[in-house]
Amino acid sequence: MAVVGRQNQLEYFLQGSVGKDSVNTLLHRLRGLCDGASRQFATFGDHEMVYTLGSPSSSVSFRVRHSLDDAKKPWQLRYVGQSEMGDKSRSTLLRSCVEVSTSDNLTTFLKELGFKYESEYVLKGYYFVKGHMRITVSQVCRVVNVGDPQSAQPISESYLVEISLMTTVQKDTLAEEIKAFAELLKPLVHLEKIDHRKLLIT
Repeated sequence: MAVVGRQNQLEYFLQGSVGKDSVNTLLHRLRGLCDGASRQFATFGDHEMVYTLGSPSSSVSFRVRHSLDDAKKPWQLRYVGQSEMGDKSRSTLLRSCVEVSTSDNLTTFLKELGFKYESEYVLKGYYFVKGHMRITVSQVCRVVNVGDPQSAQPISESYLVEISLMTTVQKDTLAEEIKAFAELLKPLVHLEKIDHRKLLIT
């Protein structure tokens, strides 16, 4: 496996959802608020697989992501830390994120190390940029046939909305920047600090 580059970062983020009936209105509002407002909506499609090593009580998980829109882009090996709710004064969630760009034999490499395939999904949608912030509006799709992203089907008609900002140094004033932008999207979507530990995924 060839390693292209590595990034150790912290990610501030908020999440929410919007129904199918409101998504076009939200996209047009984002187009007006974000950079490059005169361009067409930028779309993306990502296939992400989760590989785990260890026992259920003590394991480590890595995410393998690659673009479905551009086969020339390097694959990404990602480690995403547990989301920190933080103290009540922080306006967003915070988590560590390590990303390594690799060659396309990444899954074979992980299997040789003993990692086991756990799950996979596809994200399809739109993205916007506002300064250092990245805003995505996407559908989460379940992969029906293992390893075949073309078999992906939306799990619901709702769209996941996320505002995130990557940084190398913890600076909680960045959370306020995200919160202020999120306020501009109300009442179309309410972006919140979601405690993922309380979510039950079936």
